[in-house]
Amino acid sequence: MTRGVVGTRNLNTVLQQLINPPSPNKVEITRGGNLLREGDRIIQLTNDYNREVFNGDLGIIQSIDTVEQEVAVRYGERTVVYDYADLNEIALAWSVTVHKSQGSEYPVVIFPVYMQHYMMLSRNLFYTGLTRAKKLAIVIGSKKAISLTVRFTDDQQRYTQLRSRLMSQKELASS
Repeated sequence: MTRGVVGTRNLNTVLQQLINPPSPNKVEITRGGNLLREGDRIIQLTNDYNREVFNGDLGIIQSIDTVEQEVAVRYGERTVVYDYADLNEIALAWSVTVHKSQGSEYPVVIFPVYMQHYMMLSRNLFYTGLTRAKKLAIVIGSKKAISLTVRFTDDQQRYTQLRSRLMSQKELASS
């Protein structure tokens, strides 16, 4: 989750200070209550077809131009420039939610499991989070929360109407 002491918002702030601390030779800006600094790891929050960056893409802030009010982000081999007005499309990504991490892999995953995120404690999400790790997964949290997580299977029934749709298509094809 994003809220709370072990939520991604707080973890991103703490990790930013540890991994990419302030420096006289790093430009930083604050927009919408978020501090962005050269060298920060960020995530694209929306699909932006004009810039050809998409929800979940990870990048590094290469430069911040306070005169032109632009932020240059490196995504792999290409650089994308954002106007200050478009910075709501990106967020710090030192820490990301399990939902945002789906489809990605990371060398190391540190997975906090605490009761404050009771609503999100399920075996399915836990499995998804752990399988994002390529080399190492570290689980930290309370015994109670971890025990609850591995026991709760959140097997919600999905009502997609798939069977009836397939039957309709079959009937159309046979007529």
